[in-house]
Order: sequence, then C-alpha cells, then structure tokens
Amino acid sequence: MSFRDLKNFTEMMRALGYPRLISMENFTTPNFTLVAEILIWLVRRYEPHVDIPTDVDTESDRIFFIKAVVQFMATKAHIKLNTKHLYQADGYAVKEMLKITSVLYNAMKTKQMALGDAVEEDSNKFKFDLGSRISELKAARQLASEITSRGASLYDLLGKEAELREMRTAAIARPLEINETEKALRAAIKETLEIVEKIKEMLSNVVSDEASLDAKIEKKKQDLERHQKRLQTLQSVRPAFMDEFEKIEEELQKQYEIFVEKFRNLSYLESQLDEYHRLEQERFEEAENSLRIMQHKLREEERDLMKGSLKDSDSDLDVPEDEESDSDPEESRPSKPQPSRSASMAGRGPRFIGNMQGDDSDDSDDSEIDADEDDEEDEEGEEEEERREEDESLEVLLSRSNRPPRGGVRPALLEESDDDF
Repeated sequence: MSFRDLKNFTEMMRALGYPRLISMENFTTPNFTLVAEILIWLVRRYEPHVDIPTDVDTESDRIFFIKAVVQFMATKAHIKLNTKHLYQADGYAVKEMLKITSVLYNAMKTKQMALGDAVEEDSNKFKFDLGSRISELKAARQLASEITSRGASLYDLLGKEAELREMRTAAIARPLEINETEKALRAAIKETLEIVEKIKEMLSNVVSDEASLDAKIEKKKQDLERHQKRLQTLQSVRPAFMDEFEKIEEELQKQYEIFVEKFRNLSYLESQLDEYHRLEQERFEEAENSLRIMQHKLREEERDLMKGSLKDSDSDLDVPEDEESDSDPEESRPSKPQPSRSASMAGRGPRFIGNMQGDDSDDSDDSEIDADEDDEEDEEGEEEEERREEDESLEVLLSRSNRPPRGGVRPALLEESDDDF
C-alpha cells in the first residue's frame, strides 16, 4: 500500500458520499469493522437490493462475509478481489477496495459531466453577474469558519459531558437552602464589585500614563529637533584646525611610505647579512678541516721518518758475532737512550765518549758506536722539538680562528695559511 492509494481512496469515498469521515490513519492497524462497513456500503451503492450477511462477530461469519462480497463483485461487476488482503483489513484491503471505488467514481464523473453540459446549456440562457455577490461569499466563508470552530468546541464539551452529568445530577438532587444561596450570591457580587473597582483603577492609571507618555514624546521630539539643528550648524561650519589636520595627514602618509621602504630595505639587508655569515661559517669550517687534514698528514710523515731513522740506526748497530764474543757483554750492549738528557743537549754538536788513548781496537769500536748513538739521540731530540713547535703554531692558528669577531664581523681567513707548513 502506498500513500497515494490511501489518499485516492479517501477522496473517492468522500466524493461518492460516504457518510463517515475516513482518516488516513485508520488503516495503520487492522480494522475489520470499518472494512466491513465500507464493503457493505459499496456493494449496496452498486446494487441497492442485494442481500449480503452483515454479521461479522465470529471468525466464521467474517470468512463467509468476505466470500459473499468477493463472489458478488466477481459475478456482477466483473471485479476480481483478493480475499486474503480483504481479511487482513489494513492497507492491502484498501488497495482491493480501491478497485470498486474507482469504478463507481468513474461512473459518477461521467454522469456529472453529462449533467454539467446540460447545466451549461441552461446557464447560457440565463446569465447573471457574480460581482454583486462577493460580500455574500465572504460572509459565507466567515460563517463556515465559525461553524468549524463551534463544532470543535462543542466536541470538547461533549467529551466532558460524562463528568458534568454526575455533577449536574448531584447538584439538582441536593435541596436548596436560602441562607447558603444568599451567601454565595453576596460573595459573587462582592467579587464582581472588586473586579470592577480594579478595572476602573486600571483605566484611570491608563489615562494618566497616556498623558505622561504624550508629554515625554513631545519632549523627546523637541530634543530631537534641537539636536538636528545643532548637527546641521556643525556640518556647515568648517573647523579651524581642519587645514592643519589635512597637512599633517599628508605628511604622515609620506612618512609611512618612507618607513615601509626602509623597513623593506632593512629586512633585505638582514637577509643578505645572514647569508654572508653563513658563507663565512662554511668557509671557516672548510679551512679548519683542511688544517686538520694537513696536520694529520704531517704527523704521519714524521712518524714515517722516525721509523726510517730507527731502522737505519738498527742496521748500523749490527756487529759480527766473533767480535761480540771477544768483547765484554756489558761494553757491547748499547746504552739506553736518555730522553731528558738528549732534550737538554739539543742544539749542541755531537758528544764523543772515550779517552784520548788508543789501547785496543775494541775500545775504539765502542767509542765509535757511542758516538753514533749520541748523534742519533741528538737528531731525535731536534725532530721532537720541531714537531712540538709545529703543534704549537697550529694551536695558535686555531685559537685565532676560533676567536669571536669584534663588532659582529667575522675575521677574514688567511689565504696563504698553507705556506706556514
């Protein structure tokens, strides 16, 4: 079932003249009594003298009723209906009943069209103007709205009739006492008099309030006129300082443009300065890395030279085994190097150990070996001093390069720093 089918069904039933109002919510739940009433009315509308059982109290009676209706519509109107859908008595039943109502509605429309044609022919004979009856139409519409509102209020009052009936019967059955009725009437009169007095006071207050409000409105109007006149005079008169104000405003605009230009230049220069500092820092780091690499290479070369000199000294100190056996073991053993002594004797000539007498050949050989060892020790001391001086010079250069620049300007790097080595 669709909403459109339900709406069409209700409209057709209203047009056909069904005496009861059918709501669109009546078929949300099964309602067999309403379906039975509609079917009986439709069947009798189609055939007034038909005899159909109207008893639907029990289940068997309902089944018999549905079968009778379906059989009648199939034989007389040639309309096939679904018994199961009709027995459900919900939206599907509406879809089945719509078949009957559509046939009856179409027949009624054709009849109305024929009558309408006849009425038009009669109306052509007697034409009159409806403009004179517009007021009557308005009055009819107003009366129709009043009828609906009164009907709604009457329906509400009738709904309260069950409670009011008991109260009315109780009041009628109760015997009336003159004293109580007099008291009630006097109390009601007193209340009405008080209400009247209050209404009179309110009316008097309203009059006084109205007078005070009129006075305030008049005063405000006068103030408004006075202020408008003052505004017009002020707008017509040019202030004395207006020329100076305009000049200062123009100067301010010029100063603002200059400020914007300088600010833009300053920001550009700051960015350039940051870029310059970054490049200087990169150059400094590159120079520092190159110095470290050169220092490392120099140390490697010094170590290689020291290793070569040590190998040469070892080759000079090798002696044949026959001479070693003839000489004393203590004399043939080379003397241990004395670093402190060699460091203190650096810069002096070679030192010769021995005496002026040449007794044996072994003594002369020992004196020559000692002289060679002293020469080697002096050379090693000189090399150590040179290496120490080079390290000190590198440290001085690095300390100068790491020193922060004065005034925010970095010191220029030495272009010929490699010549120091």
